[in-house]
Amino acid sequence: MMTMDDTKITTLDQIRRVLAGGRDIAFKAAHREQRHAWIAAVLKRFRYFDLKRSEKGTVKVYLERLSGLSRAQITRLLAVYLLTGAIRPAKPRRNRFPSMYTAADKELLALTDNAHGRLSGPATKKILERQHDVCGDKRFVRLRIISVAHIYNLRQSRVYQTHALTFSKTQSVRVAIGVRRKPNPRGRPGYLRVDTVHQGDLNGVKGVYHINLVDEVTQWEIVVCVEAISEAHLEPALDAALAMFPFEILNVHSDNGGEYINGTVAKLLNKLLVEQTKSRSGRTNDNALVESKNGSVIRKHMGYWHIERKHAPVIDQFYRDHFAVYLNFHRPCAFATVTVDEKGRRRKKYETSQTPYERLKSIKGIAKHLREVVTLQALEKIAAKQSDNDAAAAMQTARDRLFKTLGELSSSTAEAIATAARRP
Repeated sequence: MMTMDDTKITTLDQIRRVLAGGRDIAFKAAHREQRHAWIAAVLKRFRYFDLKRSEKGTVKVYLERLSGLSRAQITRLLAVYLLTGAIRPAKPRRNRFPSMYTAADKELLALTDNAHGRLSGPATKKILERQHDVCGDKRFVRLRIISVAHIYNLRQSRVYQTHALTFSKTQSVRVAIGVRRKPNPRGRPGYLRVDTVHQGDLNGVKGVYHINLVDEVTQWEIVVCVEAISEAHLEPALDAALAMFPFEILNVHSDNGGEYINGTVAKLLNKLLVEQTKSRSGRTNDNALVESKNGSVIRKHMGYWHIERKHAPVIDQFYRDHFAVYLNFHRPCAFATVTVDEKGRRRKKYETSQTPYERLKSIKGIAKHLREVVTLQALEKIAAKQSDNDAAAAMQTARDRLFKTLGELSSSTAEAIATAARRP
């Protein structure tokens, strides 16, 4: 980098010699202010406005050559120097639309939002119109014609935010637990759907809770019963239920309820290396499988009557000893056959009925998906131990015995439960 010093050039003859011998010389300023200061210094040194016309032309060529500016730019700078005695960069001028809404209008908007709790844009616009047209408040003469979109613009202004009680947007609920998507098992067992069934209230007292887990591919179903949906009860029950499935668990899917989307369940599933997903917003069918089982299995056999929380261990033992065997080895389920037509529409036909165990056996290479302590031979022994009717009768007998042991239930209520459960 070289610094040019032309202060020793004080005569026009020196300028002519520079112009004659230095056509390739140009002055490159670091800043626009530096270039303007140099031009002003040259004009002052040669007393430009006292020179003759031809001499002024020589100085202008000198300024043009060394500054790198055009002839027109030099002429404009000379005019500025003549009028002001200095050369300063002009401030940029931008075309702006005049402000239609004043600071007082923004304060009125904040006052209205504070009174009504900041309603939506259309509702707020209607209030502003009514304030002027119905209530006769002339202060709203401009705000009555404001657009809905511009209401949100004014809410971003500093005047509004200094007068508003609240000016932040409504924040959506965001829980970092679980992935919001529908699982895709691709024909592999181990993708569970889970939901909770509450056994009614009585005089403000909660009943027991049934936790229903269903495998998406095989419809293998495990039900457990707990006293309450809390960390002390839910974590051990869920851990035991996952261990009752004969195959490895890869995914647990639930709706967005807090009983499963919480740190306790997330920690348990993370320890078991099980992926956790949750239903998507507006997709009511994401967890439809287990919800249908809630009605066709749990409500069918346990009814809708209130059962006190203290009976949860007895009910849970019934589920483990009798209910699980009946559901998975002797109760057929309908399985859909999905076809896609020429327009890409998916159609389901429920033409196949199998027990969950039969469906499990039909999966190719199922042995590699089973737990290490489970074999197909052991499962076959359980399935062959009883016929379907014998297993159903044994389950019915155990269930009737269960209802009779529920101490606080009246004998008439227990009989009504047993009668309703026997109905096809």
